Amino acid sequence: MFVRTRRLTLRPGWIEDAPALAAAIGDARVVRNLARAPWPYGVADAEAFLAHEMPRDEPSLLIVARDDGAAPIVGGIGVARDDCGALELGYWLTPAYWGRGYATEAAIALVASLRASFGTTALVSGHFVDNPASGRVLQRAGFTATGEVAPRWSAARGCAVDCVLYRWQAAVAPQAAFVPLAA
Repeated sequence: MFVRTRRLTLRPGWIEDAPALAAAIGDARVVRNLARAPWPYGVADAEAFLAHEMPRDEPSLLIVARDDGAAPIVGGIGVARDDCGALELGYWLTPAYWGRGYATEAAIALVASLRASFGTTALVSGHFVDNPASGRVLQRAGFTATGEVAPRWSAARGCAVDCVLYRWQAAVAPQAAFVPLAA
């Protein structure tokens, strides 16, 4: 799956991306806010991630900025099944690109693409309580806080951290009344 926005391309990662991916995510400020990424994060971790086969309807994409002809990897975004089987949205950006609206742009684009491509009508997500900026991204992308806070393991921190839970539900258009054609 490839998704293009005004400023970004969301694309699959390839093994040759491993050094750039490791450099982009290899910041403790990033990895501490992710559930599954280890710390420190190196090229071998990036190679293992890129070699992992994902189900077609659970894309894991790199966020690439289109900056004056350059195309740096600035983050990652994707969905995967959580422990309860729900599709969970996750994302990250490298600190040099924080505050530009890229995470929101990528999240909105991926959600729309999932709905159009796979008929996805519900997603879950969350953010650690000490990362409120991620909550603002989720809200701008149409997610609503459920009111629940639950512990979530952080591999980088090596402990469970309270996580604010969110849900996105596709708006369902009302059924039009059936009106037979006149004979």
